[in-house]
Amino acid sequence: MVEDYISKKDRIIATAIEIISESGLSALTTKNIAIKENMSEALLYKYYGDVDEILQDVIDYYFKFDKGIRATISSKNVSYVDKIKAYVDSYAVYYDNYYAMAIIMLQYEELLHNINTRDKLAEGVLERKKFVSQLFEGAIKNSEIKDVMTCDELAMILTGIIMQLTLGRRLIYNKNSFQSEMNRIIDKMMLLLKND
Repeated sequence: MVEDYISKKDRIIATAIEIISESGLSALTTKNIAIKENMSEALLYKYYGDVDEILQDVIDYYFKFDKGIRATISSKNVSYVDKIKAYVDSYAVYYDNYYAMAIIMLQYEELLHNINTRDKLAEGVLERKKFVSQLFEGAIKNSEIKDVMTCDELAMILTGIIMQLTLGRRLIYNKNSFQSEMNRIIDKMMLLLKND
């Protein structure tokens, strides 16, 4: 069975993400994790001292693939616009395949108020924004897109689109994949910004 090959800590993290996705951050308790994992709370404490330790690993897991994605995108020999699209597509595929993971994005505010997750979350979010900003900077310098907004403003718009689509998926059913919706909107955005 596949479950036998997944570490108990990884299963606890996945369960924590499911609980957050289904019931919100306030529902994340050692009791709820233990119930979902069919284990005693005492056994859970063998792996984690408290919920804050679990949350720290959830944040680590949330940003787990970022460095690899950035390295892959940076190494592509394509235009910066194509790199932006590839970057967005990477996360869209990830969130399509692991629906519950996207919920972390909608919990940023509360996680920033937690002293144990604040720094990790801020570092990860700022790294993402910085990378996207650099991609937009390259696109502007190469005259691929119009210089009508700063790189940081464009990165904020892109981040806002991703967050809004993520929230929208939680509110209403959409028959299209997150990836197709995200790509459709980013294509339109790039078309608006395209240098004639």
